[in-house]
Amino acid sequence: MGDPYILMLIALAVLAIVDLVVGVSNDAVNFLNSAIGSKAISVKNIMIIASVGVFFGAVTSSGMMEVARKGIFNPSMFVFQDVMFIFMAVMITDILLLDIFNSLGMPTSTTVSIVFELLGSAVVIALIKIANNDAESLSAIWNYINYETATDIILGILLSVVVAFTVGAIVQYFSRLIYSFNFENRATYINALFGGFAITSITYFIIIKGLKGTDFYGNIASLLEGNTAQIIGISFLIWTALCYFIIRFLKVNILVLIIGVGTFSLAMAFAGNDLVNFIGVPIAALNSYEAWSISGVEPVLFSMGSLAKKVPSNIWLLLLAGAIMVVTLWTSSKAKSVIETGINLSRQGEGHEKFQPNNISRVVVRVSMFLNKGITFLIPKKTQNYINTKFEKPVLKLPKDKTYEMPAFDLVRASVNLIMASVLISIATSMKLPLSTTYVTFMVAMGTSLADRAWGRESAVYRVAGVLNVIGGWFLTAIIAFTAAGIIAYLISLHMAAIPALLILVAVLIGRNTLKHRKKSKEVKKKTYLERAELITINGVIEESADHISQVIYRVSKLYTHVVNDLANHDLNKLRKTEKHVKKLNDEIDDLKDGVFYFIKSLDETSVQASRFYIMVLGYLQDAAQSISYISRASYKHVNNNHKNLKKGQIKDLKTIDEELTELLEKESKIFENRQLDDLNALIIEKNTLLINVSTSIEKQVSRIRTDETSPKNTTLYFSILLETKDLISALMNLLKTYEEFHLTTKQ
Repeated sequence: MGDPYILMLIALAVLAIVDLVVGVSNDAVNFLNSAIGSKAISVKNIMIIASVGVFFGAVTSSGMMEVARKGIFNPSMFVFQDVMFIFMAVMITDILLLDIFNSLGMPTSTTVSIVFELLGSAVVIALIKIANNDAESLSAIWNYINYETATDIILGILLSVVVAFTVGAIVQYFSRLIYSFNFENRATYINALFGGFAITSITYFIIIKGLKGTDFYGNIASLLEGNTAQIIGISFLIWTALCYFIIRFLKVNILVLIIGVGTFSLAMAFAGNDLVNFIGVPIAALNSYEAWSISGVEPVLFSMGSLAKKVPSNIWLLLLAGAIMVVTLWTSSKAKSVIETGINLSRQGEGHEKFQPNNISRVVVRVSMFLNKGITFLIPKKTQNYINTKFEKPVLKLPKDKTYEMPAFDLVRASVNLIMASVLISIATSMKLPLSTTYVTFMVAMGTSLADRAWGRESAVYRVAGVLNVIGGWFLTAIIAFTAAGIIAYLISLHMAAIPALLILVAVLIGRNTLKHRKKSKEVKKKTYLERAELITINGVIEESADHISQVIYRVSKLYTHVVNDLANHDLNKLRKTEKHVKKLNDEIDDLKDGVFYFIKSLDETSVQASRFYIMVLGYLQDAAQSISYISRASYKHVNNNHKNLKKGQIKDLKTIDEELTELLEKESKIFENRQLDDLNALIIEKNTLLINVSTSIEKQVSRIRTDETSPKNTTLYFSILLETKDLISALMNLLKTYEEFHLTTKQ
C-alpha cells in the first residue's frame, strides 16, 4: 500500500520545485519594483542584494511552515489518505494558477492562492467524509475547517488594499512637500532625519518580519517583547547620527542606501513569509508520510492528529529552496513581465499603456477630477502655488539618444515605497494579522504614484483600469483557487489514476504557456516603441519605416491569400482565425500611430519633412490594414450567414489576382527588407498593371450579372473584395511613391 504514496511524494517534490519557479516569477515584483524603477542602483547590484535577501529569508523561514499543516483545516479530523489527496490537489492547482497569472504579466498573491486552495480541497474532502457518515450532518463541516483563518485572510485582503493605498499616498504627498523633486539640495539634517526614520523602520521590519518564529528569535525575544518603543527610539537616534556622518563626511546619497537596504529587507521577508506557500505543503506531506509509515495502520484509518504538533523544518531543504529561488530570480523572463506591469502602472512619465480603459476607470477619473475642483476651490491660491512648486519636475537635459535611461520614478518615491511597505507589514505581523506582501507592496506603489501626480490627464484612465484589473485578479484568485482545488480533490478521491492524468495536464499547460510567453516576448522585441534611441536621424527614419513596411506588407500578403483560400473552401473556422490576425495587425499599426508624438520628439533635428514623411507612411499602412480588415470581415460574415459559395469563375479571378498580388508584395517586402530602394519605380509600374487586372474582373462581374448571376449576396461580397483590393493596391502605390520621393530627396 505504500508504493502509490511514495510516488505521490516524488510528484509533490517535483511540483514543489516547479512551484518555487512560478512563485518567484510572480513575487519578484514585491521587492524589485522600487529599485529597478528608480534606477538608483545597477540592475546587477539590485539582483545581488535581492538574492542575498531571498537566500537569508529562506533559511529563516522555518517558523512559517505550520500554516500548511494545521492553519486551514483540523488534521485530527482527517486520515492519512485524505491529507495526501488534499496536498496533491493544492500543489497542482497552485502551479497552474500562478503560471497563468505570470504568463499574463499580472502580480497575484501566493498567500491567498495557497490558503484558498487548502480551504477548497479540505472542504470537498470533508463533505465527502460527511456524506459517507450517516451520524454527521452538514453542520459538522465546521469541525473539519478552521473557518476563522479564512475569514481573517479575506478581511486582511480588504484592509490591506485600502490601508496600503491610503497610507502610501499620504506619506508620499508629505515627503514630496518636504523634499520636492530637487532632493539633492535639501539640508543635511533633513536627509539624516529621513534616513534615520527609514532605516529604523526597515531594520525593525527585518527583525519582526524576517526573524520572528525562527530559533534565533527565541534567543532575543525577551529583549524585544515589551520594549518596542524604547528599541525604536534608540534605533532612530543611532541611525540618524550614522546617516548624518555618512552624508556629511562620506558624501553618500542616503536615498540610494535606503533603497538598497529596503530591497534586501523586502526580499528577505518575501522568502521568509512566502516560502511556506511553495514548499510548506510538500513538507507537510513528507511529515504525514513519516508518521504513517511507522504506524503499521491502513492509510484510510490512520488519523493525522500528529500534524498539529510543531515539527522543525529540515535546514537542507530550506537551503535548496533558497538556491532554486535565487536561480529563478536571475533567469525568469516571466518575472520581468510581472515587474514591468508594476513599474508601468507607477511610472512618472507617459508612454505605452498596457491596459485599456473601461467604464469604471472612466467614472473614477471623472469623479476624482470633480472632487479635485472642489478641493482646489477651498484651498487659498497662495497655498496652491506653494504646493505646486514642490511638485514641479526638473527638466533633465539628457541627450536624445539617452532618454531610454530615464527612471520610471525618482529616489524619494522609491524610498517611500520600500519604507511604507516595510512599516505596514511589520505592524500587521506584530499584531498577528494575516497579510499579503503582494497586496501591500503593490498598493503602496499605486498610492505613492497617485500622490506624486504621476497619473495625469493623459494616463489616469489607463492606470486606474490597470489597478482595477490587478485588484480584480486578486479576488478572482481566491474564487478560482477554492473552486479548482475542490474539483481536483474530488477527482483524485474518485480514483488515484486521476493524479498521473492531472500531472500530464499540468506539464502540457505549463509547456504551452511557456512557449506562448516566449513567442510573445520575441514579438515584443520586434515591436518598436518610438522612444528608442535609434530614431534620431533622417537615416534612422528611413531604417525604421522600412522595417515597418516590410513586416506589414509581408503580413498583408499572407492574410489576403488566407482569406481567398478560406473563402473558396467556405471554411468558417479558418476565416475566424484570419480575422483575429487581421485585428492584431490593425492594433499594432494603431500603437505606432499613438507613438508619433514620441517619435517627433526623438528626432535630433527639427525636420518637418521627416516627421511628415513618417506620418504619411503610417497613414498608408493603416489604409492597407483597414482594406484587408474589411475584406476579411466581409468574407467571414458571408460564410457565417451560410450564403452561397462564390462561383468558380469568381474564385478563379480572385486566385489570379491573389497570385499576382502575392508575387508583387513579396518583391516589395524584399526591397524594403534589403534596403534596395532604387528599385521602387519598376514596382510602381507593375502595380499599375495589377490595378488594370482588378478593374477587368469588375467588368467581368457586371457581364455575369446580366447573364447568369443569381445571387445578390455573392455580387455584394465579390464587388466589396475587388473594390477593397483596389484600395489596398492604391494605398501601397501611394506608399511607394512617397517613399521614393523621400529617398531621392535624402540622397540629394
